[in-house]
Amino acid sequence: MLKKYRYDGTEPFRIKKVSTDETSLCEDKKAAKEKMKQNEEELDELQQKLYAEKKEGLIVLFQAMDAAGKDGTIRHVLQCLSPHGVYEAAFKSPSSNELAHDYLWRIVQQVPAKGEIAIFNRSHYEDVLIGKVKSLYASQAQARRIDLDKVIPNRYEDIRNFEKYLWNNNVRVVKIFLNISKEEQAKRFLSRIEEPEKNWKFSSGDVEERAYWDAYMEAFEDAINKTATKHSPWYVVPADNKWYMRYVVSEIILNELRDMDPQYPVVTKERLEEFAGWAEKLKAELEK
Repeated sequence: MLKKYRYDGTEPFRIKKVSTDETSLCEDKKAAKEKMKQNEEELDELQQKLYAEKKEGLIVLFQAMDAAGKDGTIRHVLQCLSPHGVYEAAFKSPSSNELAHDYLWRIVQQVPAKGEIAIFNRSHYEDVLIGKVKSLYASQAQARRIDLDKVIPNRYEDIRNFEKYLWNNNVRVVKIFLNISKEEQAKRFLSRIEEPEKNWKFSSGDVEERAYWDAYMEAFEDAINKTATKHSPWYVVPADNKWYMRYVVSEIILNELRDMDPQYPVVTKERLEEFAGWAEKLKAELEK
């Protein structure tokens, strides 16, 4: 079902060939919301098992253009999960301390432990997206031996190796690109200007970034093609219809947790006998 949105390196990704507004997995908004509720119940159960078993960790990272709906989608994901073992990590413009380290340093600090789920609001991909479009690395301190023309290609290799390392060490990475059209983005920016309760969301810088739209689309296409693997795939989700986008995201995360197949730990015979003793003690206490 999700195959049409999944890219694992076996087929090339062409951003101009994918739709931003199709709803083929569920055409009806009401039905999609009902399916989401069902998904959320199963997500909650699987997450509890994952937390109890403590054998694997999961990173779900979101990348998108501004106004694509990252924050709202993450909020919907988090509200159906237990706060135990689930957290969001937001990666904004790096601080001076973060810039003093390698670009993956701040990411490593947020890698989940076994049993945990980390939701990344942006990620290390910022360094091959805006980092590429604006050539930010050129203005950062670099050793004299660094060839600036090779910075982005080297980062693609770094990221592939980093995600393979995580896979080999019990942490899965699922990458989601919320694919909004330039037209829909303009409509959402307008709503931020025209609706008082949304004014706080608006930044003139967001509109100015639209001048780089084509460069960003090229950067997303390159990043996905260079880093999509079977163990760490990309999902390109149509984002013009928020209700559909959120439904598909719930399916993606649910599908990954099902594949992980976490189980509650099996209690040993000795432990069960110990439980029986404690149960008898508690019952005797209640009978007094």
